[in-house]
Amino acid sequence: MTKIRVMVVDDSVVVRRLVSDALAADPSIEVVATAANGRLALKRLEQLAVDLITLDLEMPEMDGLATLAELRKRGSKVPVIMFSSITTRAAASTIDALTLGANDYVTKPDKLGFDGSRAKIQTDLIPKIKALCSRGGTIAPPIKTIESDAPITAVAIGVSTGGPPALQTLLAAIPATFPVPIFIVQHMPVTFTTMLAARLSQTSPLEVVEVLGPAKAEAGKIYLAPGDFHLVVEKTPTGIMLRTHQEAPECSCRPSADVLFRSVAAAYGASCLGVVLTGMGSDGTRGSEAITKAGGAVIVQDRASSVVWGMPGGVVRAGFAHAVLPLESLALEIIRRARGTSRARVA
Repeated sequence: MTKIRVMVVDDSVVVRRLVSDALAADPSIEVVATAANGRLALKRLEQLAVDLITLDLEMPEMDGLATLAELRKRGSKVPVIMFSSITTRAAASTIDALTLGANDYVTKPDKLGFDGSRAKIQTDLIPKIKALCSRGGTIAPPIKTIESDAPITAVAIGVSTGGPPALQTLLAAIPATFPVPIFIVQHMPVTFTTMLAARLSQTSPLEVVEVLGPAKAEAGKIYLAPGDFHLVVEKTPTGIMLRTHQEAPECSCRPSADVLFRSVAAAYGASCLGVVLTGMGSDGTRGSEAITKAGGAVIVQDRASSVVWGMPGGVVRAGFAHAVLPLESLALEIIRRARGTSRARVA
């Protein structure tokens, strides 16, 4: 088996050793180079082929954002995972990096000691490396189509790896006159979701708000689950209410798309639409089943436009996808369904 060749870029000797030791424990991964800053990393990449780069944000001479921008300017498509601290500044920079073309990120362990930090890196980083460097996948079964003249009254979106740029593309194409609420679960920690909501609000014609407490759902607004909290909607005599809670993670995720989707299915029934975008793991599959059983529909992002086809692929393989579409076509399909004139297409 050919090993996944990784370059570790970080200005800290301790972090370079920590990441290298963590990755060395997996026989399918090999750290072939390290670099103390972006300038050195770019120089080594001229002589060395790698399958993936882990990239620190804050470094002397050339930081992570500048390095990433230069990589993409040179036409490099090598996957990049940013290594970020959980701070407001780092969260904002990480969102910038994902917009510039980083594929994913992990947060640096804090106060865990060397062994604890190494174990956390193995848990957080190795699955992402393998997902981004996947050598292929299974063939998806045929997709059933659904045609409906009944307009939807709510949209629920689940997304993970590759989510911020995908959401930016999708939401920017939804018009200010969109008539129903949109609920989103993006797998991100505290602070990061705050930065993401602010960033999406800059490019979306609709208002994007992070749900920080009970609120009434309003048509034409976009609601983002906060980091480390599940987001649910509930049907009440006065309308649809949103609330958050910290019950156990599902699919190792909090917020979880499954939790959101189940609540949307219960509150809206056959008039809800689930949308599953790029992401690793299987979060969203069980929730898509709930939407389907309630009479609603689920559409997913196709493999070609996804950074990782784990979440959407899982929905397809389970038989709960009604249509598979490229990212650039999803907004039009959502708009059509909101108007009750949609014809689902099969990819």
